[in-house]
Amino acid sequence: MQPVMKFYAKHCLTGFAIAGAFTAAILWFNVGNLWHLVSTSDIGLMAIIVFWMLNGIVFAGVQTAIAVMMMQEKDETPRGGTPVPVRVAAKRRV
Repeated sequence: MQPVMKFYAKHCLTGFAIAGAFTAAILWFNVGNLWHLVSTSDIGLMAIIVFWMLNGIVFAGVQTAIAVMMMQEKDETPRGGTPVPVRVAAKRRV
């Protein structure tokens, strides 16, 4: 597998894992009474899976975007130094 695909797959899986933790926390703390809704519904399992998948898509995209933006190249241009005044002869305008 190419390095770019490994990079993308790793960060997508990380995003889906975070989304799983987020979904579990939402259900554990019963935010918006979601646990009651999915536990008493006949399609509650499907609702949880859809909730996790949709959050996973968002979290995977954010995780991958953060990882790409955190990549940096080493800047080896010289820094610092002493400023040197430069005199410029200017002609007088009439």
